[in-house]
Amino acid sequence: MAVPVIAGLGTAQPPGADQDELWDGFFSKHFSGTTRALAQRIFANSGVSRRQAAVNPLLEDVSDWPTERRMRRYQVEALPLGKEAVSRALTAAGLDAGDVGLFVVCSCTGYATPGLDILLARDLGMAPQTQRMFVGHMGCYAALPGLGAASDFVTARGRPALLLCAELTSLHIQPSSARVDTQQIVSHALFSDAAVAAVIVPGDRPGGYAVREVTSVTDTSTADHMTWDVTDTGFRMGLSPKVPQVLSAHVRGLVDDLLARHGSSSSEVDGWAVHPGGPRILNVVERELALPPEGMAASRAVLAEHGNCSSPTVLLIVDRLRRAADPPRRIVMLAFGPGLTLYAALLERTD
Repeated sequence: MAVPVIAGLGTAQPPGADQDELWDGFFSKHFSGTTRALAQRIFANSGVSRRQAAVNPLLEDVSDWPTERRMRRYQVEALPLGKEAVSRALTAAGLDAGDVGLFVVCSCTGYATPGLDILLARDLGMAPQTQRMFVGHMGCYAALPGLGAASDFVTARGRPALLLCAELTSLHIQPSSARVDTQQIVSHALFSDAAVAAVIVPGDRPGGYAVREVTSVTDTSTADHMTWDVTDTGFRMGLSPKVPQVLSAHVRGLVDDLLARHGSSSSEVDGWAVHPGGPRILNVVERELALPPEGMAASRAVLAEHGNCSSPTVLLIVDRLRRAADPPRRIVMLAFGPGLTLYAALLERTD
């Protein structure tokens, strides 16, 4: 059977703004009373220095928009961002859009029919026979089941697959009149926009990363700890402070079992791409896996420079790792989201 290999990555992000600028220019006025002081502390301790936004609140306040208007804007903004990421990934892999056998799109921040998968397939010139899959409402971990589905297709069919993760969290700022809690403030302090595409091909591609396995565990007893509710004014995040505690109970077993199946251990992993759900999440994973400080360097840097972009974020970290002067030989990807669900993947460099 063909080995699935990530042969090209492409990223695209809208313009950015400093975290302090976002606070001073918008969010300091968005919160009021005692909530403002709490929000200021959360923003300052978020680990985020800069974020990107297709709809920048410093220029355009969408917080009172109805969901219908936000969804129309989603398609306007997501289409060119996705096209840019996909085009870069295909170029990096040396393929044309017509070579793609399966196109997987992950997004939880917007919906339309026909969706991004159909519109991008049309605009980029994919073949009419290209199969498509849309992964929706899985949240921050969606890149990994998407990668798993694309890799399985490559293995079974011996043809290239394309994965796109595109999120526009900036469309879901909640109105100042809405119920404000710590969960909402954390969401507003962390989230950002991005699109990242990955091309997966059959066979050993020099300089690529073979996808050895994608695995997961879901603790359904904690299903209420992370939610993403559709409301009349966009999508509202629910994020329990107990999430790090749940991760601490499962992450070590998930990673150890994954590596053991491939005759390896965490000491032999030289690249960690851990979804930065926030500083506490990274701290818990670092502690539970007994990682050295440099193990989390790429994840912390992406959080600082790009915030939490939901599903594309873990791919941004992989892209950062592979561009290093000495790219890692073995990468473990970790991402977390509603369920609570933990996903992991093992990648190995092919040269």
